[in-house]
Amino acid sequence: MLSNRMSRRMALSGALGGMAALSLAPAAKAQDLTKASIALLKLSSSGPIFIAQEKGWFKEAGLELTMKDFQAAAQVPLAVVSGDADLGVTAFTAGFFNLAAKGGLKVVAAQSAEKPGYQLNVIAVTNAAWDAGVRGVKDLSGKRVAVTTVGSSVHYSLEIVARKHGVDMKTVTIVPLQTIPNMVAAFKGGQVDAAVFPITTFRQVESEGSGKPIAYVSDEVPWQLGAVFTSPKTIADRRPLVEKFLIGYRRGAAAYHEAFGKRENGKLVPGPNYDEMIGILSNVVKQPPALIAAGLPYIDPEGRLDVGDIYKQVAFWQSTGQVSRDADPKSFIDLSFVQGHFNVPR
Repeated sequence: MLSNRMSRRMALSGALGGMAALSLAPAAKAQDLTKASIALLKLSSSGPIFIAQEKGWFKEAGLELTMKDFQAAAQVPLAVVSGDADLGVTAFTAGFFNLAAKGGLKVVAAQSAEKPGYQLNVIAVTNAAWDAGVRGVKDLSGKRVAVTTVGSSVHYSLEIVARKHGVDMKTVTIVPLQTIPNMVAAFKGGQVDAAVFPITTFRQVESEGSGKPIAYVSDEVPWQLGAVFTSPKTIADRRPLVEKFLIGYRRGAAAYHEAFGKRENGKLVPGPNYDEMIGILSNVVKQPPALIAAGLPYIDPEGRLDVGDIYKQVAFWQSTGQVSRDADPKSFIDLSFVQGHFNVPR
């Protein structure tokens, strides 16, 4: 009898011990994850990150990722330089290149790009300007054009498209209004003749009968719009963190590209898992799926950069005095994390 009771107690003890071990297993697994944070804007251009986070791919790579949301592109690289975030992802700006040139940032992979067929930003004119004969980019001479900030990706888009059409930018008045809502208000109110809008914003403006498109940036001048970056210190001291992030990120980029990457006659052709992927973006960005679908940028499925285009951007901003002359892209682009980058200068 005693032997039976002892056997039952031992069995119960073993079972409880097994349950305890099982309950501790997830905690132990969580303890093995490397903690990391990324600064970003909640836009569809950050889609691969949202997808990888939702699907658990960062955790599978050994990373516990925290997303830090900012309201302006200029804030994102500052967060990385200050140490508030380990990584960042956003558009290139003159300010970004200045921070990178001072040794604060290293570019490691691609984010979005302007590419034909993928409408992301549009140059639009007011109805009054249209009626006055502004029907193309070449007609912007002498006009007032709204952008977010001087040195921004929006400003760069205007510059490269206008110069392609032979516009003397000294004759164009650039009006920096800081935010998209401010730009919309000025556009509708007639304080400016034109603006460079995200396509999703313009579609709303257009639906209200308030403007006309004259050029889509992606069809005019393709360029490397944004990137994933970190600090040189993070690469030196915590390289595995960056490697783990890029494993998850590239899985997200591949899934994004599969779902959203196909175009026929300039129209999106939904790919595998389209509904699931657009749903993930919609939940994070807080916009209806149809609106998001109207402005999905091109993102390379492997995170490969158009390196030569980054050199071109730096040279342009240097020519305008926005970026220091000693800025050398070779010093702040790290090609070792992703293979097969495009247009790499020799």
